[in-house]
Amino acid sequence: MMEEGADLSVTIAQIVHRLKGAHLHSQLEKQARECLHRPEIKLESLKEDVRSFLKASGWERKLQNAVYRELHILPPPGHPAAPPEHTKEPLVYMRKAQASWEKRILKSLNSMCTELGVPLARKRPVSEQKELTNKWNEMGTDEPDLSKFRPVYAPKDFLEVLISLKNPNYDCREGLTASSHWGLIQISLNVRDIPQMREAYPELSLTCSQLGIDDHAHIPPDLFESEHIRIGKKVVSEQDSAAAQQYSRQGCPTGFRAQLWALILNATNEPEDIMHYEQLKAAVIHHDLLVDNLIYKDVKLTASNDDYYFVFEDFLYQVLLCFSRDTAVLEHFSYNSATPPKSYIQGKTGAEEFTVVYPPNGVIPFHGFSMYVSPLCFLYNEPSKLYSVFREMYVRYFFRLHSISSSPSGIVSLCLQFERLLQNHLPQLFYHLQAIGAQPLRIAFKWMVRAFSGYLSTDQLLLLWDRILGYDSLEIVAVLAAAVFTFRAENLMQVTSLASAEAVLADLSTLKVMPLLQVFLFA
Repeated sequence: MMEEGADLSVTIAQIVHRLKGAHLHSQLEKQARECLHRPEIKLESLKEDVRSFLKASGWERKLQNAVYRELHILPPPGHPAAPPEHTKEPLVYMRKAQASWEKRILKSLNSMCTELGVPLARKRPVSEQKELTNKWNEMGTDEPDLSKFRPVYAPKDFLEVLISLKNPNYDCREGLTASSHWGLIQISLNVRDIPQMREAYPELSLTCSQLGIDDHAHIPPDLFESEHIRIGKKVVSEQDSAAAQQYSRQGCPTGFRAQLWALILNATNEPEDIMHYEQLKAAVIHHDLLVDNLIYKDVKLTASNDDYYFVFEDFLYQVLLCFSRDTAVLEHFSYNSATPPKSYIQGKTGAEEFTVVYPPNGVIPFHGFSMYVSPLCFLYNEPSKLYSVFREMYVRYFFRLHSISSSPSGIVSLCLQFERLLQNHLPQLFYHLQAIGAQPLRIAFKWMVRAFSGYLSTDQLLLLWDRILGYDSLEIVAVLAAAVFTFRAENLMQVTSLASAEAVLADLSTLKVMPLLQVFLFA
């Protein structure tokens, strides 16, 4: 009990420290000072009167939402004697694997830089700055020669790294069942089984109404939807992050989704947010980075060829180029197992004091990275708002999909969970696919690393992401991947090669997410 109290004190102290440096803190101070001149504020009850004013004027709710955000982002307090790297990742072999992977990525980037004779960064000439400013809203019409540029890595390269992970402290001969070696992930992490999932996701049960399901529930769909929309209006008007998160577990109505997601993430579009976005835009216009070409290339290879997302090409360039310059993103490395890559200022190679984080946000884009932004373009048509929501989604969820960690929402846990769910649910299918050289994870990995973006139809993807936000976890992504295999099990039992298994699972655009999840977990 005392330990719990100590942990709570540490968490409170961390949140207070973080919020004191935020813009909200200065706004609250300003409001508190200004309200002192109001006639209803009495000296004898000053504290209570100021608090009542802040509550009535909506500032208390803004503070609650900011605290709620911090609670979701901050890692749980560790042992007081634990070194800082334990906060990032408690398992040493995971930290080493991540560091080794980072070296490979940086080596790939540097070799591209050397081969092509392109600097990592350069200041644009004034004429180029003017040209970019003029075509900022139509960058998709520009066709730079990207033939020599290649993605630094693709998801399949990352999967090979995850497959090679080994826990040096674990004797693989001990406590393993016959099915343990069927899968590609050969480490042991604590992932939930189906009974535990049912406890964690009660709102997905067959008796609970959901947006995205036409039947099966005990309430007629039309009646549920009208009542759900009524409650949704109230949640939006109350501006309560916690209520919005709980609400989205049953799906967000199309008309309120944009507001609800921004509320859950506490992603604002205040004048200071717009100003921050404009500063990032100015940084893009002034300097050209090598990673800009990787962003252009990725958008051209993925979103531009997608039937749903090609129309958002300009938005994607704007958001991703600004994202690469945003040093505020570096803050998430305090709880991310990754470390931001560094490079030397030109001509100062080897001098430690001349190292800089590169790119400025510490995130090197890979093949498919732009698909994290693409679905959000359906919800937000104002670039600064779109940017604000994407950045929050990234620092809460998406970074976990391309870094090596033991987090329950990390990609390693998702891979292990997918394999275990499928082994336990359909052992015959798993064994059949493994026997013909079509390991299920080799097919499902690309879905999970993108949180299914680019694979599901957009309306179904947004219903899935509702639940990621609602349960504050990416675990549901692994469950859906296993459910897809279960749905196509009959066809998969007939295949005789990896190519034919991939053909059976090539098109997921007709799938309905919520019935798949419900049947897999509760039927």
